[in-house]
Amino acid sequence: MNEWRFSTFDKTLDKTNRVLKEIESAYGWPKERRNQSYEVLRVVLHTLRDRLTIDEAAQLGAQLPLLIRGVYYEGWDPSRVPQKMDREEFLQRVRENVRYRIEGGTEHLVRVVLQALRHYVSEGEWADVRSSVPADVRAVIPA
Repeated sequence: MNEWRFSTFDKTLDKTNRVLKEIESAYGWPKERRNQSYEVLRVVLHTLRDRLTIDEAAQLGAQLPLLIRGVYYEGWDPSRVPQKMDREEFLQRVRENVRYRIEGGTEHLVRVVLQALRHYVSEGEWADVRSSVPADVRAVIPA
């Protein structure tokens, strides 16, 4: 049983590190900036989660790697969602919550983070997420 537990933790840590490395690679950030890649992952996840309905947020969360799932649900209050946001409000919320200056703009940042997560979400669920937001927000979510 202990081997299974450690294996599970090792796998989720590996998947989480792959997501963070993909974000870092897209920006040319060294591993020493891991706090920055973690922060942008957390902010984008929370902004998307809060835009989704409770059911859609839960369905997406169920497919995320275990450790990232914990980050995703951190501080979530289902009684306050979905929060209506158009594209500009969505991007503004991300901008306001990322403490670092990000090259290439907020829209590019959102795309990079979501593309890194895309590998862990089924085609059907990703399509559901995209179809559950308005078209202008959908435009910043990679197909």
